[in-house]
Amino acid sequence: MAYAVLADLTALLHLAFIVFVVAGGFLLRRWPKIWSAHLAAAVWGAYVSLANEVCPLTPLEKWFSERAGGAGYPGGFIEHYLMPVIYPEALSPELQRMLGVGVILANVFAYAWAFGRRHRPRRAGGPR
Repeated sequence: MAYAVLADLTALLHLAFIVFVVAGGFLLRRWPKIWSAHLAAAVWGAYVSLANEVCPLTPLEKWFSERAGGAGYPGGFIEHYLMPVIYPEALSPELQRMLGVGVILANVFAYAWAFGRRHRPRRAGGPR
């Protein structure tokens, strides 16, 4: 039971990391101090996708699932809804590289949005 819970928690952590890699740059306007953590995560996410590598969370999830006696909770929420998002069936090396480029483009846009407005000069006599 504990391994099944750990497998599900690892899968949730994996999904949260993926969301942070792709969309975390948009949090920078509110919390600019997270830029270094986000940049490191985004670089790692892009590298894993572009190099067709395996994220270390993947074998950890598999290890916990095996210790739990198989694939975890067959038909449960995690397996049914989250696993196809993290591991799409049609994920080819070419599609994985395209996703890596998408991560880079999404983050360039997010950083431009987050920091672009801050550094624009204010107009004289305008609101402060």
